[in-house]
Amino acid sequence: MELRVLRYFLAVAREESISAAAQALHLTQPTLSRQLMDLEAEVGRPLFLRGRRITLTEHGVLLRRRAEEILALADKTAGELAAAGETVAGDVYIGAGETQGVHVLTRAAMRLRERYPLVRFHISSGDTMDVAERLDQGLIDFGLMFEPIDRKKYGVCPLPVWDAWGVLMRRDSPLAQKEAVAAGDLADLPLIVSRLMGRRDSLDPRHPLGRWFQQLPRPLNIAATYSLLYNASLMVEDGLGYALCLGGIINTAGESGLCFRPLTPEAPAHMGVVWKKQQVFSKAAQRFLAVLNGGEP
Repeated sequence: MELRVLRYFLAVAREESISAAAQALHLTQPTLSRQLMDLEAEVGRPLFLRGRRITLTEHGVLLRRRAEEILALADKTAGELAAAGETVAGDVYIGAGETQGVHVLTRAAMRLRERYPLVRFHISSGDTMDVAERLDQGLIDFGLMFEPIDRKKYGVCPLPVWDAWGVLMRRDSPLAQKEAVAAGDLADLPLIVSRLMGRRDSLDPRHPLGRWFQQLPRPLNIAATYSLLYNASLMVEDGLGYALCLGGIINTAGESGLCFRPLTPEAPAHMGVVWKKQQVFSKAAQRFLAVLNGGEP
């Protein structure tokens, strides 16, 4: 399965038209059609539903996801090889959730770019599950994760900052009168939780909310789950429920109709920058890690 053909496949999936894709790829339509037929023969499955517009079959959807991952990794590798000379240049890929800890990464990036302005940083957003998946696939160099972190699998640079778990709620909620929220305060209330917390049985007891969750009633009244907090804040704003989340991410100052209250007892969220063990770093990534560890660029 050639990378070139995968790019052709993605172009057709994007354009939903063989003729439009052929024009974008500067190919003739018969040439592109033949390449797609050869690809379907190679995988042994139909990839397209051909009609007035081209749509993907179930197998086509799977191939699109895998093709995007394969091509992203190939492009990342090509960039690293092109920047493998003596000059420190190239791209550093980081995955991170929504946390104030990103400031540590951006300050380290600024220090590195002051000395090596040809280094570029790419930060992709996602929750812990997203970051771990992209890290394991080799699509990013580093991930910003919250404890607990699997130190048998990952190298870790602990960060000297931490976030606090709490509840995002409407300012007109009765709970807004409290300075902190206890587990009993949330009994029977509709909760909006991260998708990891939504899988309650999989929540690691070492997680800062692991023991705290044990105080909550069973089953939880989960109204919704989220992967990024901004969307959860809209749910809270519209009255769908109370969001268990980290503080300092959603702006609740001024005329905002929302407020954040920390949990009691306190549930701190410690974090670290992680990478796969035996990871082969580019020079740019090596220097970035050195800065994170307190060294010189």
